[in-house]
Amino acid sequence: MIRHMVFVRFRPEVEPEDRAALLAELGGLSERLDGISDFQVRRNVSPEAPVVRGFDDMFWFDFADEAARDAYLADAGHRALGSRLVSAAEDGRAGIFVCDIEP
Repeated sequence: MIRHMVFVRFRPEVEPEDRAALLAELGGLSERLDGISDFQVRRNVSPEAPVVRGFDDMFWFDFADEAARDAYLADAGHRALGSRLVSAAEDGRAGIFVCDIEP
């Protein structure tokens, strides 16, 4: 299994409902792509603000394996939503951190 975690530092002007809608659309990818076993959205509750550096929102996908993750990465729908996420992030790509782990 691969857990694909994405941490986002949204631009302040991006409204909470717009953030939620974008994250829900990302979650919708699990309905049409094979090999996704879970999608979760969480809010960072760490009191260590200097270390968190504004990465207050996160989501993750659990993929059956690397092949499922790679299919997701290549998917046109994922790429389109990823572009929208970059546009909503503070400082563009610098406002997104991605980490894949094998739990």
